[in-house]
Amino acid sequence: MESKVVGSISGLWRFPVKSMKGEQLSVAELTPRGLVGDRGYALIEADTGKVVSAKSVKLFPDMFGCRAAFVKPPQLGRELPPVRIDLPSGTSVTSDSNDVDRILSAYFRRDVTLARAAPDDFTIDMYHPDLGDLDPAGHRNTVREQKLGSAFFAEAGLDSPVPVGSFFDLFPVTVLSTSTLERLGELQPQSRFDQRRFRMNVIIGATEAGFVENDWVGRELMIGDEVRLKVALPDSRCVMTTLAQDELPKDTEILRTLARHNRLQVGDAGQFPCAGVYAVVEAPGIMRRRDAVALI
Repeated sequence: MESKVVGSISGLWRFPVKSMKGEQLSVAELTPRGLVGDRGYALIEADTGKVVSAKSVKLFPDMFGCRAAFVKPPQLGRELPPVRIDLPSGTSVTSDSNDVDRILSAYFRRDVTLARAAPDDFTIDMYHPDLGDLDPAGHRNTVREQKLGSAFFAEAGLDSPVPVGSFFDLFPVTVLSTSTLERLGELQPQSRFDQRRFRMNVIIGATEAGFVENDWVGRELMIGDEVRLKVALPDSRCVMTTLAQDELPKDTEILRTLARHNRLQVGDAGQFPCAGVYAVVEAPGIMRRRDAVALI
């Protein structure tokens, strides 16, 4: 197939602490393991050893009330700098503080620790909302254990695209187009399909309309002069997209609209409401806002 320009980067995001609000960047360094510093930290529940996620909304309803940012930019090949976490109460704490676990445990009213590496058995408690036929396995209004990261692939007997100890759900990079957001807004104009709801690393200002990423699966994206991403799978969406954050209200129509209009087959797991795609890094490098993106 011939290559063609499909747009340019309009947004870059890094999330220093899993499931907390993140940082919008103008430049990002991409490694085979994802953006430097992305999902570098996460909370782990002390009693269970499970990783805390906003998918565990019944147990941890206030994850999006917290904002995380590095105290200085992380650099490839160096130890991650401390991260500062701002809580809705106005309290701030850094990851290198002796009080960080106490302060976060008091906020969440559960005993948690801030960790730099996921357990080998990376498991979360995932809430499946009661929003109709969203899950092929039929889970509704229930919390169930879900393995993620390298543990997910180990259980499935597959090679993992993410290393043991990383806090990525499944793949090291996520990509979403503005065309998908615009199409969703046309289909459900009462809702706000803001990019923050989807927590993606790379936002592409696409030149064509519709759910354009659906046609990128199995192909590569060339970003600027250095970076190449191999698009692996559609990104199936969950309850996190419906949650309130900043001025965005809770809105279950976000997920319902995806289920009605962009339900896709994801590997062998079944059909899920999807927005955006997962990718692996074929060639690392520097990404910048306004870099051209070509499908090759």
